[in-house]
Amino acid sequence: MTTSSVDPNRVLLTGENPYIRLSETDGGPNTTDASFWRILFSPGGPGHVLFLQSELTGGQPRVYTDNIQMTRWLQGEIQGRINPTFGDLEIPAQEATFGSSGDLRSFWTESLSSEDEEISMTWYELGEPFLNHRLPGGNPERPHGVATVLIPANAARLTVNGRFATGRPFPRERDGRTHSTCALAFSESWLLPY
Repeated sequence: MTTSSVDPNRVLLTGENPYIRLSETDGGPNTTDASFWRILFSPGGPGHVLFLQSELTGGQPRVYTDNIQMTRWLQGEIQGRINPTFGDLEIPAQEATFGSSGDLRSFWTESLSSEDEEISMTWYELGEPFLNHRLPGGNPERPHGVATVLIPANAARLTVNGRFATGRPFPRERDGRTHSTCALAFSESWLLPY
């Protein structure tokens, strides 16, 4: 009997989705929730988007992007299922330019510039990478499958115009692997059955 190495599902998007979830206490409310996407392929085309809610935004959700069509598709199809706050298509999308730097042996930084803001997100004290693969259909509220390389960050910081977000990452476990509330998520593909 042979087994196919080809996943039978349809690829909706591929790219990266690093995130930062900071809180003052383990299990306490997030003081910062940041979901960054660098998308190489999607029905809305390629692009970047940052979904951010923090004490640095007055607790209000914000969206920064260089491709509004891709962003609105992502909000409706995936991001709004992960965090319903970011699924609100009425949140204004601010135009921004994006950049990245770093060496994954020590740290990684994603940055953006909009008309009024400079935002920087840095992950460091990086843990052991692992491949996480969830098949579609396992959760009715989140029907997508996803395959991604997760790199947990024991430390992370986010700044808006030089002001540091409060809180810190906390350790987590994911299927027996050491994880964190802050992580890099690279080589990420989201799937649905044909």
